[in-house]
Amino acid sequence: MRMEYHMDKTEKNLTWQNLDITRELREQQLKQTAVTVWMTGLSGAGKSTIANEVEKRLFAEGKHTMLLDGDNVRMGLNQNLGFGEADRVENIRRVAEVSKLINDAGIIVLASFISPFHQDRRNAKEIIGDRFIEVYVSTPLEECEKRDKKGLYKKAREGALSDFTGISSPYEIPQNPDIVVDTSRHSIEESVDLVLSGIKKFMGERDENIH
Repeated sequence: MRMEYHMDKTEKNLTWQNLDITRELREQQLKQTAVTVWMTGLSGAGKSTIANEVEKRLFAEGKHTMLLDGDNVRMGLNQNLGFGEADRVENIRRVAEVSKLINDAGIIVLASFISPFHQDRRNAKEIIGDRFIEVYVSTPLEECEKRDKKGLYKKAREGALSDFTGISSPYEIPQNPDIVVDTSRHSIEESVDLVLSGIKKFMGERDENIH
């Protein structure tokens, strides 16, 4: 049974402070639409590589971005979290909250996380809101195992790693992702083009709905 995170803010005597400088004003100043591009998929699928290349392309276009990578976040903000169920839920919750804060600054977020469970991704989308673009990097398990630069799949197969996604813990395939890329079928450049095209389509449709 998946765990869900709920906090009743009234229990902590909290009041949300409405500020004069809004996300919309920051977006106008930066001349961009702030979204979170959430990349999910197995370890070794190509999420971090695609995210890095997408950010480089957006940066070259003059966009303001921030890339949140799973390993990097666990070495800092989430260094106190393990890989048990409760800690995995909290890991994604924190990342989603940080993504929302960065979006509120008018900045585009690229988030690269395995995030294997439907409920965790739904929670992230609920926190971030309608600025959430889900990218499923659908590279098959067999291909991910061949890459295995960290040797994690080998350790998981040998029983040295427990609760490893794809081997001893499930990966729940996204039901309706906004973008799907498979790096076993597409080059990194082609994958980046697909993601960028999907992001710009999402932004265009959203801007049309606003106006």
